[in-house]
Amino acid sequence: MKTTPVKALLILAASGLVFGCATTQQKELQSQLDEVRAMAEKAAADAAAAQSTANTAMDTANAAKAQSEQSEAKIDRMFKKAMYK
Repeated sequence: MKTTPVKALLILAASGLVFGCATTQQKELQSQLDEVRAMAEKAAADAAAAQSTANTAMDTANAAKAQSEQSEAKIDRMFKKAMYK
């Protein structure tokens, strides 16, 4: 079967369109993937900041609890000392 130059030209043009569309779609998908990655990185950074804040709050709460326990023990000692007098 002989291929005429017109048929060959049509085949080349059609394949060029198919590959051109695929390349455009690939670029769009890559762009969307980059956006998703950027959002994921921001979410991870926000989560790390929230964890840091939670850790600071926990440290503050533990320090307050320790101070409260020390004050309670001191008050108990003062009460017992007053009762012995």
